[in-house]
Amino acid sequence: MSLVFPHTFVPWFRAVAPYIHAHRGKTFVIALAGELIAAGKLSSFVQDVALIHAMGIRVVLVHGFRPQVEEQLQAKGHRSQFSHGMRITDFVALDCAQESAGQLRYEIEAAFSQGLPNTPMSGSQVRVVSGNFITARPVGIREGVDFQHTGLVRKIDAVGIRRAIDDGVLVLLSPFGFSPTGEAFNLSMEDVAASAASALQADKLIYVTEVQGIPLDPSDPHSAINQELTLADADKLLALLPNPTQPTDTAFYLQHAVKAVHSGVDRVHIVPFSVDGAILMESFTHDGVGTMIVDEKLESLRQAHADDIGGILQLIEPFENDGTLVKRDRTEIERDIDHYTVIEHDGVIFGCAALYPYAEARTAEMAALTVSADVQGQGDGERILKRVEQRAKAQNLETIFVLTTRTMHWFIKRGFASVEPEWLPEARKKKYNWDRKSQILVKKIS
Repeated sequence: MSLVFPHTFVPWFRAVAPYIHAHRGKTFVIALAGELIAAGKLSSFVQDVALIHAMGIRVVLVHGFRPQVEEQLQAKGHRSQFSHGMRITDFVALDCAQESAGQLRYEIEAAFSQGLPNTPMSGSQVRVVSGNFITARPVGIREGVDFQHTGLVRKIDAVGIRRAIDDGVLVLLSPFGFSPTGEAFNLSMEDVAASAASALQADKLIYVTEVQGIPLDPSDPHSAINQELTLADADKLLALLPNPTQPTDTAFYLQHAVKAVHSGVDRVHIVPFSVDGAILMESFTHDGVGTMIVDEKLESLRQAHADDIGGILQLIEPFENDGTLVKRDRTEIERDIDHYTVIEHDGVIFGCAALYPYAEARTAEMAALTVSADVQGQGDGERILKRVEQRAKAQNLETIFVLTTRTMHWFIKRGFASVEPEWLPEARKKKYNWDRKSQILVKKIS
């Protein structure tokens, strides 16, 4: 019997809650590389997808089958042929692809049918539907190379897929498409996933792959992973990279991610299947585990508005409970919402502060400066402070001050100096809580 520790589980679960609320009713296209299945990770992956589905997220699953096709070809003594980064699908390769697709669909559907007690699948009821949702066209002949039965996506039956996922069904797509004459074409998982996400205008496209993500320095094999790329930066990077020939090339997944974002998909993620629970961590934590490509930066520092009130209350509540902040009720925050600055990332508030001016004294109080414990130490506090200083300067104020009982050193390191309560503007001095004995720190605005 496993132990649950409230001091770790409860804060973690509360931290995840905003993402659960934000993602409910959204559409995720999740693409798994065939290498994941070959590595024996299908069961745990399906458990994670079933959990996402149980949270009210509409799921379209696209599977790859590169290693499975290779295994079939080798068993038949047939050599693989590639050109322009694509498989040349002759009749033997097409037959192997069809066998692999059929076997994998069976394995995936069987995995979703699990329901053993005391497992993550206990009580899970995920209906899986597959079908001829993809119309394909041939790649044809390129620079003298005949790709035969290799194809590209021509059209996705978005209406049919949407009808199924709206009914609570998980749609499973294989990398196969058919022409209007009934001819079968071998497609790439990456193309199918990007095309499906674009046709559905999905909220997320997640590639679960053999690579860790997009490296900060593609020329360095030990480079750290770029956690977030804007579409503009991804376009620039893609233009500098050589055409990919294998999935481990930086441009391989990036080209499909860029295509999807250009086509209106909100966010594309490239995450490694080597990390257990990668799709959960990427979807329900601030930093994730791979690379996210978005049209614009998801993190924004801005003035708060009425829709942020719930997020601010949730952010400051733990700090009010432990005495770091003075308690504020919802009515007070609603009244003062225009005074607040927030940091938002992917729809979740991770930091805030309020600025209350005392124009007659040419100063202002910065109150409720808070950064979520999940992201402390990443510079968000300094960014909020700088924005608050800019707001004070725009109001022709000369100083800002804070009252604190626990974070004096943080403010002192950032240019604040201690003063006595008598320094306070008269209006603020009348509200000073002598029992709390807050330290008063002041900073000149440069």
